[in-house]
Amino acid sequence: MKPSEWEEVTSHLEKMLETLNFGSITLVVQDGRVVQIEKNEKVRLQTNKKR
Repeated sequence: MKPSEWEEVTSHLEKMLETLNFGSITLVVQDGRVVQIEKNEKVRLQTNKKR
């Protein structure tokens, strides 16, 4: 992976991590290159805490 490609990946990861409270980030790799970044966020509702 070229340094400029790695900088793009890390830039996106940093932005996603800053806004993620609960969830996961997945990197999709093809032929040794990151081709997609997925962010799954969970939202905890207050009403569920009383159960």
